[in-house]
Amino acid sequence: MDNNTNDLSKYRMEKAKEDLSAAELLLNNNHFAQSLNRSYYANFHAVRSLLAFDKFDSKTHSGIISYFNKNYVKDGGIDKKYSEILMNSQRVRTKSDYDDLYVADKETAEKQLENAKKFVSFIESYIKKNKG
Repeated sequence: MDNNTNDLSKYRMEKAKEDLSAAELLLNNNHFAQSLNRSYYANFHAVRSLLAFDKFDSKTHSGIISYFNKNYVKDGGIDKKYSEILMNSQRVRTKSDYDDLYVADKETAEKQLENAKKFVSFIESYIKKNKG
C-alpha cells in the first residue's frame, strides 16, 4: 500500500466522521431532512474510504454502491446488512432531497444516524483489519 492511497482513505474517512457529526447536530436541532442527507454521506464517504485501496472511484453514487456490493458483499467478505444500511440510506436521502411531498421525521433521522454510526465504525474497523 502506498502512502497516497492510505492518505486518501484517511481523508475520506474523516469526511465520513464529519458528516456523522453534522448529522447529529442537525438532528438535535430538528433539521431532519438535512440530518438524513448527512447520514447518507457519512456512509458514502466511508465506502469511498475503503474503495481507495482498490483505486476505484465512480462519478455516480450507484457506481460506488454497485462496486462495493459486487466486490465486498457478494463474495461474503462483508455482511449483507451493511449493504442494506447503505442502500436504504441512499433511498431515504434521495426521497428526502428530491421528493416534494416527503416529510422527514425525527424517528427516521434517528434510525438513519444510528445505522450510519454502525456503518462507519464497521468500515473503519474493516479497513484497519484488512487494509492497514
